[in-house]
Amino acid sequence: MSNDAMKINRRGLMLVLSSPSGAGKSTIAREILATDPDIQLSVSATTRQKRPGEVAGTDYHFVDKTEFNLMVNKGELLEHAKVFDNYYGTPKKPVMDALEAGKDVMFDIDWQGTQQLSDHAEKDLVRIFILPPSVQELERRLHSRAQDSAEVVAKRMAKASDEMSHYPEYDWVIVNYSLPESITQVRSILTSERLKRTRQVGLGDFVKRLRHEV
Repeated sequence: MSNDAMKINRRGLMLVLSSPSGAGKSTIAREILATDPDIQLSVSATTRQKRPGEVAGTDYHFVDKTEFNLMVNKGELLEHAKVFDNYYGTPKKPVMDALEAGKDVMFDIDWQGTQQLSDHAEKDLVRIFILPPSVQELERRLHSRAQDSAEVVAKRMAKASDEMSHYPEYDWVIVNYSLPESITQVRSILTSERLKRTRQVGLGDFVKRLRHEV
């Protein structure tokens, strides 16, 4: 029997990465997604304007506030939140379909969204919070992105303290001193969580086959 045929079926997990803006979570997420075929990004719906280089349906589902409210009222979102005058939410069906198929889903969301996911899917969640090495480095990174105005950067910095206070709500905390090191740490967490007995739903049948062969 081939190794593929003997592979143990498992339920996918929901990997949440949260951090203050500029702490590096999006860069870490992109690297994990580019190198791990068993995980996919949850594409959020948002009412904010598309940024240069972003692709609708790949980076976000860009919707207006009326459409977003309809999705909320129909119960089509796993979580939703208001961040910097815009709304963000996670469509439910594609996530649930992926988990059932044994695929992992990554979420790049804030603490508000993570709390809502915890209420609805606690057993499927793996929560990682990314901290910056210092406030000065966080501000430097925000300015170096050159995506936001000085006013927006100031808003993000003002909000960072509150965001960082929610770290105890997460399972794992990484201080992003070095991107390569942080990426390695996230990969290690992902490997460990995939091996949890409760996620390996085909383990019972696998062990039965092993015992039958003895």
